[in-house]
Amino acid sequence: MKPFVRPARSTDTLEVRRILDAAMLEPGDVEGRIETGDVFVAGDGNGDEERILGTIVLEPIEGERGAHVSAIGVRRRHRGNGLGRRLIRHALEREGRLTARFDDGVRPFYESLGFAIEPLDERRHRGVVVDD
Repeated sequence: MKPFVRPARSTDTLEVRRILDAAMLEPGDVEGRIETGDVFVAGDGNGDEERILGTIVLEPIEGERGAHVSAIGVRRRHRGNGLGRRLIRHALEREGRLTARFDDGVRPFYESLGFAIEPLDERRHRGVVVDD
């Protein structure tokens, strides 16, 4: 099976929701973000048969270049296989700049992708990365 990252379709909504729910993430209006092209899915497949294994939900930033990562999630047994990295890279290529807010537990993920990180409080952080 061939890996892919592509814009989510309305038919992907249930899978996107399942991945986000399993990660205990609630980015708001997922259906609306899918309609505006701000949700991507990653997985493997061969066109007719695809397995969606991860997703990223972006939120445009008013008055600024880029987008905010509202949520990113990968199915538990597929974490560590580069899906999250591919989703971030795909979003960064499209947007040119990404921001994110995240907990200590995922800080190494964002650091490995080149995000400049600053603390918001004792366990939350804000990160920014720009496509060079």
